[in-house]
Amino acid sequence: MQHFYVWKVNRAKKWGLVVFAALFCAIFLWVERDSSFSVFTTDDGPRALISSGSKGKDVALTFNISWGQEQVFPILDTLKEHDVKATFFVSGEWAERHPDILEEIKKNDHEIGMMGYRYKSYVKQDIKQVRKDLLYAKDIFQKLGYEDIKLLRTPSGHFNKEVLSLADKLGFKVIKWNVNPSDWKNPGTQTIVDEVMKETSGGDIIVMHASDSVKQTNDALKTILPGIKNKGLSFVSISKMISKVEAQSEEID
Repeated sequence: MQHFYVWKVNRAKKWGLVVFAALFCAIFLWVERDSSFSVFTTDDGPRALISSGSKGKDVALTFNISWGQEQVFPILDTLKEHDVKATFFVSGEWAERHPDILEEIKKNDHEIGMMGYRYKSYVKQDIKQVRKDLLYAKDIFQKLGYEDIKLLRTPSGHFNKEVLSLADKLGFKVIKWNVNPSDWKNPGTQTIVDEVMKETSGGDIIVMHASDSVKQTNDALKTILPGIKNKGLSFVSISKMISKVEAQSEEID
């Protein structure tokens, strides 16, 4: 194995190389971190959006729904009361069973994304099966009148490079999150509130749930929504966050 100390260079050149290498690594890590948050396609392949990568005033509130029909309505009422627009990610199987609820979400001017058809981890399936699931879900949403869904949240947020590459080829933008109060575990209303209020800052994507498993989410929202606004932050849809990210990326280029 070759080491720096066997190079036939003088002491000054050695330290110059070390400094240069350290500077290069720092710049690489900074660019890598920023690109994973702010763009979807890089020289290293497609990426998922985890946050906007900025420290602005925008925050995206998102909800996952894969089953049930009881909890979503009070959540919609609370969002309306506080004039907050969110992005709902729903499975194709759920959408097929509850087209009326999906329409109600849309009527309230919330954004709709999808989680494939069946809520089953994509990293535990053969990539051919993942492709079939995505295409079937796309067909279901089109039949329901939602032809332009481009936002994809993979089931349980699980993905790898192969899944990201497939999603990119099919025209989807994969959206994850960086603030997760695990409200589906029902850890306590105050615990959910504390986690979101502590962790959320500008550019963040919050994930919550509107399936029937959640029993404390709506009550937590009644504190979280005004609380986030009191921090000087504004709720935006994922698409709006993306449009700002892409505009910033173009300016950097």
